[in-house]
Amino acid sequence: MDTVLDTDETEANVPDLPEVSDVAPKRVASKARRPAEREHRISGQPGFVLHSYPYKETSLIVDVFSRDHGRIPVVAKGAKRPNSKLRGVLQTFQPLSLGWSGKAEMRTLVGAEWVGGMLPLEKSALLCGFYLNELLVKLLARDDPHPVLFDHYVAALNELAHDEPAPIVLRKFERALLKETGVATNFTVCRASGEAIDPKQTYVVDPESGPRPARAADRWPAVAGKTLLDMEQQDYSDAVTQAQSKTLMRFLLAHHLGGVPLNTRQILIDLTQL
Repeated sequence: MDTVLDTDETEANVPDLPEVSDVAPKRVASKARRPAEREHRISGQPGFVLHSYPYKETSLIVDVFSRDHGRIPVVAKGAKRPNSKLRGVLQTFQPLSLGWSGKAEMRTLVGAEWVGGMLPLEKSALLCGFYLNELLVKLLARDDPHPVLFDHYVAALNELAHDEPAPIVLRKFERALLKETGVATNFTVCRASGEAIDPKQTYVVDPESGPRPARAADRWPAVAGKTLLDMEQQDYSDAVTQAQSKTLMRFLLAHHLGGVPLNTRQILIDLTQL
């Protein structure tokens, strides 16, 4: 059963559709407003909580990643109240069916239901999950749908929950994230010559244009052509590919983040050397 928000919320409403009295006499507006409300009301949307923080005394602002609408912020009114059903529903790494209303920058959560079907993340896998969430929060623009990336996210959470090797899960998701957001380059073609990558040659990857042969003066991380081809095929069975891909992805992510640090990445480096 859907979890519906308390209706006696007394806090100020987040900007939403204009009040009836602002646009027309009450008698006329009651008919005109209903289609607009239906138009800007979403229900049954698959999604996950990425991050939340307090809003006023009893509510939360929740950053959610939805399959068909991308990353959006919603206000969960009354979610901090002791008797609120939302307290046990709005948990990270658990699949939810979400509903919200409004067309302003901040929408209002109107329903949330736990879907189930996924194991919880534990120990180091939990920290890896927070790393994935931080990447999404910092690299995804709001209201930019990425259904394929959403599926990659679900797959990564499932793999982490089933104790798949975390470094491989993270590398695959990092690469998918850069691809789906349109900033990744093709790792199979040398951008300098236009020829196929030679697995025996050494390359560097220009974050904006792609691989080129490495030079002695380069400060960018040098990787084998085989590593680039392995990454394109999501094959991380080679230990050299694992080590070089970790360094390369750290470099590419730092570039596209514009120097903004990743808190969970540093913790992962310190604790697990991922």
